[in-house]
Amino acid sequence: HVQLVESGGGSAQAGGSLKLTCQASGFSYSVYCMAWFRQAPGKSREGIAALHAEGDIRYSDSVKGRFTFSEDAAKRTLFLQMDSLKPEDTATYYCAAVGLCYDDPLPLGVDGYLYWGQGTQVTVS
Repeated sequence: HVQLVESGGGSAQAGGSLKLTCQASGFSYSVYCMAWFRQAPGKSREGIAALHAEGDIRYSDSVKGRFTFSEDAAKRTLFLQMDSLKPEDTATYYCAAVGLCYDDPLPLGVDGYLYWGQGTQVTVS
């Protein structure tokens, strides 16, 4: 079965950087979308970056220019490089995936994804 495992969360000061990693296993689609979401306490889950197997990437306005989404497709590993962090970036971060993804634009809504990781906490002070 499909498993997504995030790592790399922690604490950072405003203006600093963190890099999250998501390791996928059991996910064998050649056409897919993968994404990063975050959820702050008392708020709904927000899609912040999505990636298609063919290389297209979409960012939310809240992280565009500060966060970089990349993948090592051969290793089924996703990365989220987070720079210029702000206190409002504090949240639990989740990776998500779905196969046979043909959406245009790439989905940033929770309904667009079938598989989810357990989340990793990021705190910016």
